[in-house]
Amino acid sequence: MTDNPDRPVLQPGIDHPLELREIDQPVRISIGQERLAARAEALELREHVYPPVLYVRRIDIAPRFLQRSMHTSWCPYKGKASYFHIRLKDGTVLENAAWSYEGPFAHVAAIKDRLAFYPDKVSVELLQTACA
Repeated sequence: MTDNPDRPVLQPGIDHPLELREIDQPVRISIGQERLAARAEALELREHVYPPVLYVRRIDIAPRFLQRSMHTSWCPYKGKASYFHIRLKDGTVLENAAWSYEGPFAHVAAIKDRLAFYPDKVSVELLQTACA
């Protein structure tokens, strides 16, 4: 399950719930007036006491914005996270503004290769859909 046997691997449960669900509405991802994605598909991950996090498909973000970082982190419930800097058109770089699980544990396999963003750096907002 992990490339480092010293890292803990834990299962979600009653003491640490973890729930994934599809979001029916598309999301818009932006930084100020700059749009990273006008309409992206998202999954919502609710984990224990933490605020919900939206994970979008990496292919919904224009590759020119993403620059892989050397930074990684470990979550005993999800696995190893890789990080990305976001480079804006004006050359501004937001360091480690997004993260992704490229080999998540089985119980969160749906977030594989999706991106999540720090809300103090990137705006991720649900779009209203028109009723039929």
